[in-house]
Amino acid sequence: MNKIIFVADFFANEVPGGGELNNQELIEILRDRGIHVLEVKSNRLTPKFILECSKKLKFIVANFVMLSEESKTSLENDREYIIYEHDHKYMRSRNPANYDNFIAPKSEIINFSFYKNAKAVLCQSQFHVDIVESNLKLDNIISLGGNLWSEDSLETMLSMSKVDKKPTCAIMSSTNWHKNTADAIKLCKAKQWDYEIIEPCSYMEFLLRLGESEKFVFLPKTPETLSRIAVEARMMGLSVVTNSLVGATKEDWFNLKGEELINLMIEKRKLIPNLIEELFYE
Repeated sequence: MNKIIFVADFFANEVPGGGELNNQELIEILRDRGIHVLEVKSNRLTPKFILECSKKLKFIVANFVMLSEESKTSLENDREYIIYEHDHKYMRSRNPANYDNFIAPKSEIINFSFYKNAKAVLCQSQFHVDIVESNLKLDNIISLGGNLWSEDSLETMLSMSKVDKKPTCAIMSSTNWHKNTADAIKLCKAKQWDYEIIEPCSYMEFLLRLGESEKFVFLPKTPETLSRIAVEARMMGLSVVTNSLVGATKEDWFNLKGEELINLMIEKRKLIPNLIEELFYE
């Protein structure tokens, strides 16, 4: 049986963020394919653990802020690993918007050798790839052009794509400054659009609330490598009012909506795991 160690700072049962939900779905799909996947938090992955693992084991490293320098070096020197990149952990700030043209000075680049020695660096969109490549100048960077959703989530979004929409704009409430809830509200007021703010709630409740409106307004202040929520809005048939910082909007498929886009993301449930298996086992 093929075995993979999946490394992340947090998993979806602890932090149900977009990256964590995507990671959990990938783990489940790989397990369904007969691959044994062990989840290990990055702060618990020690050089001793790595050295005791068979060299046949592969590693997928997602968010790794809490991964020690010694463990990174052990992976670089002695193991095959893929970085499943969700943001920009090769920058001290993790925020390309801090720099002209999203290019950080060399003094701000970190983890370079960790990215260089990876079997591949998997990015969320071509927009994401372009920023990473412009900073690292590496040739192992690949765009996934999408994300992974559970079958239940996709079924819920398919149902919501068929409901009559309220003439309102949905806005996500967030205390994260870079999600910029305040400017989304300002725009709706300036345009005299009715709007509803979706307060923190369970993921499924969030989808149901989002899917009721005809528009989603989202004006982030930092580059979104993809933006799951923008894709979710499109899958449920909403128009998306946003800016140039959302990676999903630059994908050829972003003009799709409803069932067409859902079908494409269903296909990603095959294509993304296929790519990982090809990188590791072929």
